[in-house]
Amino acid sequence: MRRKFLSVSLTLAASCATLFGATEIGAAGLSPPRAGQENSSSVILVLGDSLSAEYGLQRGQGWVQLLANRVQQSGQKYSVVNASISGETTSGGRTRLPALLKQHRPSIVIIELGGNDGLRGLPVSRMQENLVAMVRASQAAGAQVLVAGIRMPPNYGRDYTERFFEAYAAVARQYKTALVPFLLEGFAESADFFQPDRIHPSARAQATILQTVWPVLEPMLTKKALR
Repeated sequence: MRRKFLSVSLTLAASCATLFGATEIGAAGLSPPRAGQENSSSVILVLGDSLSAEYGLQRGQGWVQLLANRVQQSGQKYSVVNASISGETTSGGRTRLPALLKQHRPSIVIIELGGNDGLRGLPVSRMQENLVAMVRASQAAGAQVLVAGIRMPPNYGRDYTERFFEAYAAVARQYKTALVPFLLEGFAESADFFQPDRIHPSARAQATILQTVWPVLEPMLTKKALR
């Protein structure tokens, strides 16, 4: 019954979304666009869905804001721009990314997308193609990239769920990016770490997400941008 709770949560999300004519993680708007100091010399751009957009949380409780706080405490001169939108897919992220790269000129791009593609049952090949396009665009703009993955519940079928999960690692290997294999590692089976909808991580879970991301991101902060 590994990751049973996440499976139940995502299954519920898919079922509810079908009733309302859409299948997505969340339905809120853009979270605060900047989560760090405006005058920092370098930018970390987070491109994600509701898992990164503070869905159902008070302003400032999300893991991205906690990340901005941690970066500031570390003494690194970075600001954090949160361009995450609840309900976003890899296709939507791919469409928005060029303008974000031009506007913010990030040194690091964190791509946390794909969950909504999976809940809609979209082809893994399409999701992977979009991830590749975003990675390549980010690298072409001189940014380092961190890819954050998610898992689909087993009711989508073993073949689909395995190919979906492996797509993140495949992209990271091919383009030599940093990788967080599973963003919700460490609490996916615990109802205490989810909001009442049993879909979105609660405020309590945000520090755990940061603990998963930080060891992967921290070494990137001392590397020079590729531009």
